[in-house]
Amino acid sequence: MAETQAPAGYLFSEKHEWVKVEGDVALIGISDFAQSALGDIVFVDLPKSGKTIKQFETFGTIESVKAAEDLYAPIGGEVVESNAALSKNPGDVNSKPFDAWMIKVKGFSPSELEKLLSPEKYKALVAGLE
Repeated sequence: MAETQAPAGYLFSEKHEWVKVEGDVALIGISDFAQSALGDIVFVDLPKSGKTIKQFETFGTIESVKAAEDLYAPIGGEVVESNAALSKNPGDVNSKPFDAWMIKVKGFSPSELEKLLSPEKYKALVAGLE
């Protein structure tokens, strides 16, 4: 298996979601490792704008040809946008997992970011799973 991608500037949860903070908005998606483990993604169910999510709680589901899995929020806050493009092209999560964000969140607590893994720590976690 190719080395898992974990770019600088991203933080990761142990459930394989990522966060990228851009100003006061955080983008959330799933990791390269997660999309690879799921296989071909065929459907993504995401929350509507205005929904409040809590750190480490379910915010949606993702389905592949192999399995359906819950998506867990790496941070809490208010969903300000869901990526509508994923309803038409869910496979974008496979081909470009760090561009295919799922939701944008505002109002998150910086202290929640401290509970997440750096790219280096995430790569070490994944290395233990492979």
